[in-house]
Amino acid sequence: MADGRTGLDGARAEILIPSVGIARDMPFFTRQLGFRLDQIFPADDPTVAVMSGHGIRIRLDATLGDDVAMPVLNLLVSDPAVFADGAGKMTAPNGMMIRIGQRDPQMVTPPTQHNYIVRRLADQAPWVIGRAGMHYRDLIPDRLGGSIIASHIRIPDGGPVPDMVHYHTVGFQLIFCLEGWVDLVYEDQGPEFRLHAGDCVIQPPEIRHRVLYASDNIEVLEIGVPAEHVTTIDHEMELPNGPANPDRRFQGQRFVHHRETEAEWGAWRLPGFIARDTGIAAGTAGVAGVEVAKWQGGDAVTAVHDCDILFHLVKTGTMTLSVRDEPDYALTAGDAFVIPPGRAASFHGCSDDLELIEVALASSFTTTIER
Repeated sequence: MADGRTGLDGARAEILIPSVGIARDMPFFTRQLGFRLDQIFPADDPTVAVMSGHGIRIRLDATLGDDVAMPVLNLLVSDPAVFADGAGKMTAPNGMMIRIGQRDPQMVTPPTQHNYIVRRLADQAPWVIGRAGMHYRDLIPDRLGGSIIASHIRIPDGGPVPDMVHYHTVGFQLIFCLEGWVDLVYEDQGPEFRLHAGDCVIQPPEIRHRVLYASDNIEVLEIGVPAEHVTTIDHEMELPNGPANPDRRFQGQRFVHHRETEAEWGAWRLPGFIARDTGIAAGTAGVAGVEVAKWQGGDAVTAVHDCDILFHLVKTGTMTLSVRDEPDYALTAGDAFVIPPGRAASFHGCSDDLELIEVALASSFTTTIER
């Protein structure tokens, strides 16, 4: 981007590469690696060749001294098995190492390593500074073997958020607003909108989006599957884009914006609760389901589920969590827990204002009530 104040008008960057001779090095980069020659000089006995390709610009220079180290070229291609006869690793005539890898690595979700997790806000788990200056608190420290990440995110100071249009290579991603509000914009979903406390969205795989503006002390719950996933900045797309296409599917999932004010409440899987379905199970074609359960009163029950991952966050109120062969936990707002499949658990001592956010990672699951 041109910036006359800093002298960057028309600037371009190059990677300096020492050369043992342009006649020896240049054919390797053009013929074997597919770079395009842009400049070469002097004409009678070239010592410099400037080439571009694969998103970078390089300068082979036979006049460089020993003070310039030889870089390593990491060349990412769509099919490493056929590029350069599947070499995987090459060495240029000047000694430069070229490593050939996968440009778009496949998303891998590790098998779940089941564990009983309780993460209490009062235990003062550390907050760390993450992307765009946001504060993150890890709600599943062992991440169940890398199968899921759950983060409590807050932005202490409201105002514009220094975010860029980006996307995530994920299988499932949820944003649930716990406190305050945040302005968001998503690819093909029309103009920016405000996500209020109690509302949530799912971000289908690789949908472009941007965080624009936040209230003071906003807090959100973010769930991502798998735990380690790539965030890519899209420097070309501008949001909002149009025309809107709210029914578009992104790798089989569609964008869902659930508003608490429009929610309908019905029976939940556990007696004594009612719940609102966010529509996320339908939006993800069964990849995940998200419900908010509200305590209505009654006797405590013990239940066992067979869901692969069943995560809960106490949204409001208090309760006691009892899992067989484990100590009881008194929980309050901001506390999170994961109950593994096959473990009997009961919710009791529930306050009248108790609400739970439940995220289920399974196409379907059953709950067995033990009387």
